Amino acid sequence: MATNHLLEIKQYGQSIWMDNLTRDIIQSGELRDLVENQGIAGITSNPAIFEKALAGNVIYDADIEAGVRAGLPTYKIYESLIFADIRSACDILRPVYEASNKLDGYVSIEVPPTIAHDTQATIAEARRYFQEIDRENLMVKIPGTEAGLPAVEQAIAEGINVNITLLFSVESYVNTAWAYIRGLEKRASDGKDISEIASVASFFLSRIDNNIDAKIDAKLKKGVDDIAVEAKLKAVKGKVAIANAKIAYQEYKKIIESERWQALAAKGAKVQRLLWASTSTKNPSYSDVMYVDELIGKDTVNTVPPGTIKACADHCNVGDRIETGTEEAYKLIENLKDPDININLDTVMDELLAEGIDKFIQPFQSLMNSLEEKIKVLSPV
Repeated sequence: MATNHLLEIKQYGQSIWMDNLTRDIIQSGELRDLVENQGIAGITSNPAIFEKALAGNVIYDADIEAGVRAGLPTYKIYESLIFADIRSACDILRPVYEASNKLDGYVSIEVPPTIAHDTQATIAEARRYFQEIDRENLMVKIPGTEAGLPAVEQAIAEGINVNITLLFSVESYVNTAWAYIRGLEKRASDGKDISEIASVASFFLSRIDNNIDAKIDAKLKKGVDDIAVEAKLKAVKGKVAIANAKIAYQEYKKIIESERWQALAAKGAKVQRLLWASTSTKNPSYSDVMYVDELIGKDTVNTVPPGTIKACADHCNVGDRIETGTEEAYKLIENLKDPDININLDTVMDELLAEGIDKFIQPFQSLMNSLEEKIKVLSPV
């Protein structure tokens, strides 16, 4: 039997989660097989995933009809569908949750992307989702926006597991880590247990390279007279996301060595693991598993879409690489400031965060519209 390389990754301290959830894979037994036999230790979801799951899929029709008969508004019908899927996935992953001492086995659901810049609304929805879904191994996804971080802090203080999403810059990751720490400190100061709370910081990858590669290609298309300058530009392509992630991991190490973290660890707190997200390779000239191979290491998670899961199981080159090439990573990021390259990474990260929220709002609104149409079709005349 061929080696499933996904199963090898765990020995290096990294967990593989899947970035996908549909009722089909729950009911067919595919999800259970992925969990029990292929090393999948968690699930992440987002509005774009749910839009694809619900669009044109008759598997949800009976529950939509039940919602219509109950007189539920569209948004509540939507929630009834996704909450049911999330609960089922949580139940399938419950054995992983127990066996890993509550480190893995989580299913993530995102608060509505329309409230990404509203702290109080985010807190209220995180609280409601956690209560209504009613599964210990639920993670609520909160965007790492300026308004999102106080919500993260409060949710952690209340004992809600949080997946902070849409992180692009190292600075945004560091801010997220300290929000987690402040939440734990607040909870501990209230005399509450902090040993059973988990959090991940979802650090996005391929979108960074897509953005920067496009900028490089635009410069090259204009024409570069100097061969040395052309070489500089080409040397950056497809390299920034992984370099950025390796630097973020170095910041993670500094944080867990701090006195504030050590004080929490002494009370049983779990580290907030860096989670590599957006790990499907968009450029066909790059390795289809490069965002897995290059970032395997201790205390990390990689959330992988189904296509990349199959590719990695087949031909990932597994090894502990999260701290290889660190010096080169710092140099590469610094080189972006070279006048010949002249890419402002802060501007790129701001663009990506704005685009990221929009990429969740658009499918969310599209999902509501398509659900409205389906409700009309299924409603009794």
